[in-house]
Amino acid sequence: MWVYEKKLQYPVKIKNPNPALAKIIMSQYGGPDGELGASLRYLSQRFSMPYPELKAILTDIGTEELGHLEMVGAIIYQLTRNLTPEEIKAAGMDAYFVDHTTGVYPASAAGVPFTAAYIQSKGDVLTDLHEDLAAEQKAMKALVSAKSSNIC
Repeated sequence: MWVYEKKLQYPVKIKNPNPALAKIIMSQYGGPDGELGASLRYLSQRFSMPYPELKAILTDIGTEELGHLEMVGAIIYQLTRNLTPEEIKAAGMDAYFVDHTTGVYPASAAGVPFTAAYIQSKGDVLTDLHEDLAAEQKAMKALVSAKSSNIC
């Protein structure tokens, strides 16, 4: 199976909380183009892949995406820990904190919970691979957009 080393490959050490940034990064965790959807998409598509080499690649990519999920979750937690009620409210995260406090919950920046409707697995090699390419492009575009608007 797998051997799990209890450390992040790229350690996350955020000293200053920033709930506004956490709210945006939340979409990378459980939003429509986030890491949870990516990992589930690759790991679901692998079952109907007729080529063993591609099945192995989809498995590897899916597990890599789970590692990204772990890093993004660590970032969100560190950006939201030890916040005052005033900071939570000012960032517009009060509704989130009512239900989850500092728990990392898969949702978009708008607060929409993760849904399996975010992923596709059709069982057709070309359709699934095109979906994977499109999903990766959407995720990159979201990051570029956030960066260019000085959000992060």
